Amino acid sequence: MSSAEVVLGFLEEAEPWRLRSPQFPSKVGGKPAWLSQTGLPSQFDLECEKCGLPMVFLLQVYAPISGQDRSFHRTLFLFCCRTPECYSHNDSRCMKVFRNQLPRKNEFYSYDPPPDDEPQSISEEDHNVLSISGVKLCWLCGCPGNKACSRCHTVTYCGRHHQTVHWKHSHKKECLSAEAPTVAASPLLFPESELVTEPEEEGKEWEDGEDAESKGGGEQSSMQRSTDGPSSADTLAEADLEEMALHETEDNKVFQRFKKKIASEPHQVIRYSRRGCPLWVSSNHVPSEEEIPSCTCGAERTFELQVMPQLLNSLCVDSTGASIDWGTVVVYTCSVSCNHGDQYCSEFIWKQDFSSDQQTQDKET
Repeated sequence: MSSAEVVLGFLEEAEPWRLRSPQFPSKVGGKPAWLSQTGLPSQFDLECEKCGLPMVFLLQVYAPISGQDRSFHRTLFLFCCRTPECYSHNDSRCMKVFRNQLPRKNEFYSYDPPPDDEPQSISEEDHNVLSISGVKLCWLCGCPGNKACSRCHTVTYCGRHHQTVHWKHSHKKECLSAEAPTVAASPLLFPESELVTEPEEEGKEWEDGEDAESKGGGEQSSMQRSTDGPSSADTLAEADLEEMALHETEDNKVFQRFKKKIASEPHQVIRYSRRGCPLWVSSNHVPSEEEIPSCTCGAERTFELQVMPQLLNSLCVDSTGASIDWGTVVVYTCSVSCNHGDQYCSEFIWKQDFSSDQQTQDKET
């Protein structure tokens, strides 16, 4: 795809086998369908930087780079914390993203494309152990985990937290029983769906929002004109008020642009445009070039994809108190997609939230 093209992602139901690693899926929820079977993120890599608990898999996007053999297979993996209180306003420490890539010729997958037909049934053991590398996975989240249950030794975990959750959820009844542990739905995982993509139609450009801006400016001017004989306190605050009014107008302009741009495809959950530009929900908390760190190889990181707020509707995370939330989650990756062998390398993620005014305005509309 060209660097300027925008590809939209939508959720669709899919048969489980289509969401496994040999099919190179793009998907949301469930357990990660790891690309390379070695070099996986460590338990420490997958901890939330706020609460220290293990993150869970959010989504993955299969994004190979045409003409670059080392990136013939290439997937981005996003993880997030399950603790609602960690989602502070414009704080990205509750989310992480990893990039992994393989050449066409590798030890894990056939040189030829995967078949379109369902393969023969796969044993349940494959849910817990990667077939070629033998890496053990956490029964609850599907991330690397070699901490075995001390009683039955048949299931493994990434750490004590997930072992405790699984014990309370179902393993207490199953441990040491004659039957194998059931592959029950994990209480921590998000509902699983396939991510299907289609190019964004050209020509559906947003308006610049001049009407809203002029209206906002007019209201501010009217307010200022109606003030007769301001007090010294009002005079001192006038410059601050003007700055606030201008900022609110700009923020509203950006938000209206966001809403108009997605109006034709309101169910989009990701926007992908490698080396393109993100669609911001606010003029607040937009990273400067200096705030986007270069890759460890020295190359700059550029925009690749963003997660849209519409995805939250399918995650079933809304609550009356604190909840998992974002305006948009923007991913920046190495501009040359540098070679880390089969390692999962960390990339840069930026969470931008709606302002309180935007949330109120959105509910009213």
